[in-house]
Amino acid sequence: MSKGTVVVGLSGGVDSSVAALLLKQQGWNVIGLFMKNWEDDDTEEYCSSRQDLVDVMSVTDRIGIDVEVVNFSAEYRERVFAEFLREYKAGRTPNPDVLCNSEIKFKAFLDHAMQMGADKIATGHYAGVREFDGEFQLLKAEDGTKDQSYFLYRLNQAQLSKTLFPLANIYKREVRKIAEAENLHVAAKKDSTGICFIGERPFKDFLSTYLPPNKGEIRRLDDGKVMGEHDGLMYHTLGQRKGLHIGGIKEKGQPGGSDHDAWFVAGKDMEKNVLYVVQGHDHPALFNSSLVAEQLSWISNRPPHPHWVYTAKPRYRTTDQACEVERVDAESCQINFAEAQWALTPGQSVVLYESRVCLGGGVIR
Repeated sequence: MSKGTVVVGLSGGVDSSVAALLLKQQGWNVIGLFMKNWEDDDTEEYCSSRQDLVDVMSVTDRIGIDVEVVNFSAEYRERVFAEFLREYKAGRTPNPDVLCNSEIKFKAFLDHAMQMGADKIATGHYAGVREFDGEFQLLKAEDGTKDQSYFLYRLNQAQLSKTLFPLANIYKREVRKIAEAENLHVAAKKDSTGICFIGERPFKDFLSTYLPPNKGEIRRLDDGKVMGEHDGLMYHTLGQRKGLHIGGIKEKGQPGGSDHDAWFVAGKDMEKNVLYVVQGHDHPALFNSSLVAEQLSWISNRPPHPHWVYTAKPRYRTTDQACEVERVDAESCQINFAEAQWALTPGQSVVLYESRVCLGGGVIR
């Protein structure tokens, strides 16, 4: 007897393919959905969507499920890419994966799946969902090295109530073994990287297509000395090391770093179009013990308790950091860390956890 109908978002990768396979084995009526979300420069050089669709067709044929192709490129441009450009233009560093999930995968895709008559949707994300005391919780994945709950912190109760994450308790290496055992040709396919739904490409060239370069000075933060020239503040992010083109010897008497230490972006002055840099990874200007977050989203609809101890991720690739929420209201919250954090970056998300439970988060101001 079927458990019901679940529509699985298929990307052509091994994770979503195995997610669909597992759900069919569990007794669900599985329908695959391939989303086409980017058309601006859909060329052989950059965009892999054609090959991804071929891979999806091969997998669904092997598993024995139907697949539908849907185009959400208008929604993506309006809800995700326009915000992406606005943030870069304002000098911040946005996280498009967070917007992709909240606006496309769990909104446009979810709405479409419900219109298809689905009971649930599913994706190949490494995360978990459970019902506890009458509400739905977003959980970290068993495979901590692949956990993607950070990118899902904006999901709400309605979205989680309709979502399955089949890979919640499976390690990535096991996912590839399952795919190999079932003769899915994507078993060894490389994971996708780059901008959500757009892919990997020369970022500076890509961004300059939409935001014209605006040259300005690179100055040393410690004394204001001009060190070089940048092509545009939008191309640089806090803590960035590569692409500054300002090598050279440290002058005596300058704080932080040794003679040959690398230079790092430490700040931006949007009005004066100045990029500020410091020398040395451990320069004090790169560290901060607190942050203010805006655009808050709490999964349970309840904010965290002030002065309780939680952990937080101020960026995806970091270990959980002990913290407390000093204050929280409808507009913003202040988070204080037990240890100073390196390069807290405006525009990136900070996500709060209580053990394995993702509470939600916001965008660093």
